[in-house]
Amino acid sequence: MIVISAGAFLACAAALAVVGWVIGKRYAEASVTAMFDRLMSEPAIRVAVIVVWWWLGWHFLAGQTL
Repeated sequence: MIVISAGAFLACAAALAVVGWVIGKRYAEASVTAMFDRLMSEPAIRVAVIVVWWWLGWHFLAGQTL
């Protein structure tokens, strides 16, 4: 099961890298920090980021210590 989880994580990381590269080539003024700043300007996305980090932390860090 851990192989499937690690594979899914790596696939998402690769997809994120490819999308970032394509956007960077299409829009030269786009940078990682500029895209992150634009995303974080939306309140719903800020909440979603906090929830995702909480979920990851609980399931992969705190869950193994309990």
